[in-house]
Amino acid sequence: MSSSGPKQAIYENLAQVAQALGHAHRLELLEHLAQGIRTVEELSARAHLSFANTSRHLQILRRARLVETERRGKHILYRLAGDAEVITLIKALGRVGERNVAEIGRLVTDYFHARDALEPVSRDDLVARLRDDLVTVLDVRPEDEFALGHLPGALNIPLAELERRLGELSKCREVIAYCRGPYCVLSFEAVSALRARGYRVRRLEDGYPEWKAAGLPVESVA
Repeated sequence: MSSSGPKQAIYENLAQVAQALGHAHRLELLEHLAQGIRTVEELSARAHLSFANTSRHLQILRRARLVETERRGKHILYRLAGDAEVITLIKALGRVGERNVAEIGRLVTDYFHARDALEPVSRDDLVARLRDDLVTVLDVRPEDEFALGHLPGALNIPLAELERRLGELSKCREVIAYCRGPYCVLSFEAVSALRARGYRVRRLEDGYPEWKAAGLPVESVA
């Protein structure tokens, strides 16, 4: 069979997608875009990269069809090109890494499990608890990310404000915290801080993007 057949063409294009994922900055930019649509300026500030560097990484992601753009006035806005597919791809990459790369496994154990050794709450479990009004869902992402989209009925207290806003949480009600995704430290830090203060709190198994990608209901601030 010719090496230029359809299978080879597919593999060559898949290799371009894989190459686009092959940089830590681009993976982080995808995590930020999984929260919602963003300008280059916003992404640059959140990823702590220069505007030029951010633009270069976004162009690579765009060529691989992992992100797409739209123009609003003077600004170019970026979004994921298929939320569910891109988020599922990144999640699969994480699972392979945790299983096969010793350094990733060590970091997950030493940092994440050290802060929260309890089994996280699954999405299905949280859906049932929300239906029965049994928990307070706590979103510890920044306010602007919460405004773009969040779990139904979630209370937004960004991690930096948690200490002074503890009065908004009842110790008589279990709290389920979530943030940007499985490797976002915000929910782990929130769980650790709240448990130290006597709250019954657990963490959602992943974050807002995975919840949305699963087709579960979300809300946004108009």
